[in-house]
Amino acid sequence: MPVPFYAFSLSHQIVLWLALVILILFAVVRWKSTQLAIWLERLLGTGLFLTWPMALLSHWQAGDLEWANAVPYHFCDVAAFSGGIALWTRHRLAAEIVYFFGFAGTVQGLITPNLKADFPDPRFFAFFLLHAGVVVTAVHVVSSMRCPPRRGAVPRMFGVTMTYAFTAAVLNKLLGTNYGFLCHKPEQASLMDSLGPWPWYIGSMILLCMALYSLLYLPFYIVAKRPAKSV
Repeated sequence: MPVPFYAFSLSHQIVLWLALVILILFAVVRWKSTQLAIWLERLLGTGLFLTWPMALLSHWQAGDLEWANAVPYHFCDVAAFSGGIALWTRHRLAAEIVYFFGFAGTVQGLITPNLKADFPDPRFFAFFLLHAGVVVTAVHVVSSMRCPPRRGAVPRMFGVTMTYAFTAAVLNKLLGTNYGFLCHKPEQASLMDSLGPWPWYIGSMILLCMALYSLLYLPFYIVAKRPAKSV
């Protein structure tokens, strides 16, 4: 039997500290050596692309592979693939998706993981490579890689989010799954517990999503509006 996972256990705290160290390391390397930074960014991007097959293999080995975890269509899966694209290509829409999805959703998963198995279960590694990798990428692409959200990012990302929610709802209907947590809340305690019962919490998530997106864009809006210094 796998060791059950508990939030803020020693293994969880180590992951959080490692994510912070890697984020700082990536920033320093980008500042010191662009060539090495590109190599590390592509290594992380490849890791994000591999999170889905890693998750499939780990669930298959554990004997709990099912439609609910076989399709890479959770909010964080979309952020992971977008993060991989952004790290490899600097694609601006992909950078926006990993930034907004990462901070509006994946951070919550990193802090309060919906995870049953602790270290050294393969599911532990797949889960935290995805979630910690997305958060590190979300910060890195908009800061060190200089791919900040563009003008109109908030309504654009709201459209992306609604498209995701609609397609996830169709997928849930067809497969009996819970992608996007549209059918019920995660088993692990989370911020969603304070948003009301189903289906009302879905409306609360939409409002919260717009508020978070606006807040996440605010620093870039302020910088863009700041008058340029005269030489």
